[in-house]
Amino acid sequence: MCVRHVSRVRALYRRILLLHRVLPPDLKALGDQYVKDEFRRHKTVGSDEAERFLQEWEAYAAVLWQQANENRHNSTEKACFGIFLPEERLNDFRDEQIGQLQELMQEATKPNRQFSITESRKPKF
Repeated sequence: MCVRHVSRVRALYRRILLLHRVLPPDLKALGDQYVKDEFRRHKTVGSDEAERFLQEWEAYAAVLWQQANENRHNSTEKACFGIFLPEERLNDFRDEQIGQLQELMQEATKPNRQFSITESRKPKF
């Protein structure tokens, strides 16, 4: 990534990780890891790709900020995050991006297995 983008990238990266604090714990962990991987993967891209990368992540941050505010004001409803991705937009994705999106969807829709409570039949002393 070129030098003129570095401060913008850092600010955006921090902003996204801060916004992730409003997500449920399992989505926060998944989102944080995904952001870290994507930003690391795009560290050395050219100027044009860096600009597109930043625009997409800035749009993501704007949507997440808006949804976080809406969810805060509608505390009686279950929090909702994400947007609908129309099929025509998917047609613009490269095969690698489709694969990443499928992996992300699989991770995001897994049943929550973060905590497992099992009862022991024998008391532990």
